[in-house]
Amino acid sequence: MKKKEETLKKQRRGRKKKELDTRLLTPEQQAFIEKEEKIDKINEKMNRPIIGMTYLCGFLVIGLIAYILHFMITQKDEVIANAANTRLDSYAADVDRGDIVTKDGKTVATNKNGKRYYPYDDLFAHAVGYSEYTKAGVELVGNYYLMKSHANILERAVHTLREEQNEGDTVVTTLNYELQKTAYDALGEADGAVVLLEPDTGRILAMVSKPDFDPNDIDTVWEEANSEGSTSSVLLNRATQGLYPPGSTFKVLTTLSFMRQNRKYSKYTYDCSQSQAVFNGVTVHCYDNKTHGEQDLSEALANSCNQAFADIGTQLNVNKWRDTLESFLFNQSLPYTDASANSRFVLDGKSDKGYIPQTAFGQGDTLITPLHNAMIVSTIANGGLMMKPYMIDSVENYKGKRIRKFSPASYDTLMTSDEVDTLTGYMRKVVTEGTAAPYFSDASYEAAGKTGTAEYANGEHDFSWFIGFTSVDHPEVAISVVVEESDVNGVKASAIARKMFDAYYNLSLIHI
Repeated sequence: MKKKEETLKKQRRGRKKKELDTRLLTPEQQAFIEKEEKIDKINEKMNRPIIGMTYLCGFLVIGLIAYILHFMITQKDEVIANAANTRLDSYAADVDRGDIVTKDGKTVATNKNGKRYYPYDDLFAHAVGYSEYTKAGVELVGNYYLMKSHANILERAVHTLREEQNEGDTVVTTLNYELQKTAYDALGEADGAVVLLEPDTGRILAMVSKPDFDPNDIDTVWEEANSEGSTSSVLLNRATQGLYPPGSTFKVLTTLSFMRQNRKYSKYTYDCSQSQAVFNGVTVHCYDNKTHGEQDLSEALANSCNQAFADIGTQLNVNKWRDTLESFLFNQSLPYTDASANSRFVLDGKSDKGYIPQTAFGQGDTLITPLHNAMIVSTIANGGLMMKPYMIDSVENYKGKRIRKFSPASYDTLMTSDEVDTLTGYMRKVVTEGTAAPYFSDASYEAAGKTGTAEYANGEHDFSWFIGFTSVDHPEVAISVVVEESDVNGVKASAIARKMFDAYYNLSLIHI
């Protein structure tokens, strides 16, 4: 009987290939097979949740591994450098906070008499930041490294036995002292910001924001800035957090959007023969009510013709326009480790058409930070590839031994080579024949750029802008400058840009 049951089991397992002929079976054999089938069905039902749970656990494990890898690659440095990371507090008892130095060897933050000391007072205020109350600038971004010590093991052991602090590591920035000072002096008493960087690496060579403050007197500054009813904004880094209407610098992106939506853009013309014109019910005039006559697209950009760009704006598909701008990081966080504001573009397909003309030439509700504008113009200079800006070059121990080197990192390719070539040619014309020509006509180097004037306070005051780069064929340095109340203080962004470019080449800093 047992042999017959085993034979039946084998036959039943192979039923998918060959069905049993039940007519040849005895009633006992048929009953046995039915019993086995019931058992299989019960086991199948019981196994389903187990199998499902196994698959779920497998997916969760894979997801966890993927997240850990993503964190280690993209977010590790941001988390460990976060001032809210309580783990860093444990280092303070054992490590004397390290120095911060410029790329050319100037110590811009150190310790003196038990306090943090900034030898150059206001000069690096926003870029380097401060370390008391909260942290900002390099003091924040490099906090983790400044609180670590890579002194040799023997030294650390001796200091531990003596209950002494070890020397913290030194953070070497990408900043250059002479370029920083040039930007600071050029801005003078005016409020605004200057950002100078390398378009092919993203290294920030200079960053100045005014009004500024003396970080050596942070106690007083902090108290005043946080007092009831205070309107002080001295702690705000305007380079990264100041949101401004971009003025005519925005015409560069409007031009790009028009090029992408109109294959015959090179044949575009507009007759700017009247002091003003109406577009979508909005009256538009050029700066100082100038007229420019017949304008093609390159001339419209070179002469910064508001009427022509208002006309272009009315021809754009707003949703596609928005897509182009968001690819350039409007309404998104910048790939930058320090605190930065999100630039804003609010138009969409449902927006009132009356907002379109002014938006097209950089007025309306569009806002941008100087750093973001520098990244945009750097993308053009770098053949369409946007690089992630950064300000920490390397980390060394207190004796100068390199511990870590930071390398350039790309964000994304945002433009084609044809788009780059066309825009570069147009921006070159701005400098040789257009609104920036008075500032660069005698320069020893080639430059390309775009000027901008943004009205605010109901048109009573102006912001002055300049974005640009050198050299055109092999771009070496890019800049973004904004000056508040330029109509009052007489400081022009183009003039500051010229001083910065001159300083760069006079110092022979091509390989810094």
